[in-house]
Amino acid sequence: MNHTRRSILAAGGGAALAGLLPAASFAQGGWPAKPIRFVVPFAPGGSSEIIARSAAGELSKALGQNVFVDNKPGASGNIAMAEVARADDQHTIILGHIGTLAVNPYMYDRIPYDPNKDFKPVSLLAKVPSLYVVHPDVPAKDLKEFIALAKSKPGRMNYGSAGNGSAGHLAFEYLKMTAGIFLLHIPYKGTGPQLTDLLAGRLDAASVGASAILPHIKAGKLRCIATGSTQRLPQLPDVPTVAEQGFPGFEMTQWYGMLAPASMTQANVDRLAAETQKAMKSNAALERLTQDAAQAVGGTPAQFAQFIAQEQKRWKLVVERARIKPE
Repeated sequence: MNHTRRSILAAGGGAALAGLLPAASFAQGGWPAKPIRFVVPFAPGGSSEIIARSAAGELSKALGQNVFVDNKPGASGNIAMAEVARADDQHTIILGHIGTLAVNPYMYDRIPYDPNKDFKPVSLLAKVPSLYVVHPDVPAKDLKEFIALAKSKPGRMNYGSAGNGSAGHLAFEYLKMTAGIFLLHIPYKGTGPQLTDLLAGRLDAASVGASAILPHIKAGKLRCIATGSTQRLPQLPDVPTVAEQGFPGFEMTQWYGMLAPASMTQANVDRLAAETQKAMKSNAALERLTQDAAQAVGGTPAQFAQFIAQEQKRWKLVVERARIKPE
């Protein structure tokens, strides 16, 4: 009798516990219910993919669902942005970038998405400092000497970039505008061809993301005259920032953040944001980003939204004054 009663009670308790499981799941949000697609609007390789995969790896652990990176390059990121803007499955997000959020809206006459209305900011993920470099034959040891040299022969010096509207193009136009100098811009079809000519001495100068150019600086093949970061880089402790060399407040970094389509519920955005902040501060993410000379950031949706607005204001002025147009 006692044995039967215990069996019944055990069975009842198990049933009660089983009945509570769906409720517990629901209480935790019930989201994500399937793998999350993290779209990167650029080709594989480079800082964008490293940053996206660093975040995705940690988020997969925290959310209990796989977060997989899907590269969708084309039209300076406009194709992927337009696709994700229309997504309404609650499981698609995208890597936002200085180009797609703060430059393309002013560089193109029309783009197939609204960066402010079609997306909800989740979190700023990381920044990659732009480095200002010259070929060793250029007689300038720092930014002040470079500016003096450029002013002594306006229009006779040049700089290269990975293409019109690229981060390197923007970085140098921003420096030109700030310092009041004029150099001829030579656009290339990508960073690779640009670096080939820079290393060969066919270009005087360039601004390139830290990860792509640090090995050449350390090998003595290029000279770094300034960093676009707000603080000196651990990898280049003896190279002062642009701000330190007479231009307070100057900052030039390529930045990357996470965006959700406007259709994603605020509850899901908030959970994603909370977990993303933790992910970007994890030891695994910090180690991986440091190897790429990237600086982890993190932050709330409100902070990211404010940051985007500030960057749009800044780059609108640069794009308009430099008359930057897509190729």
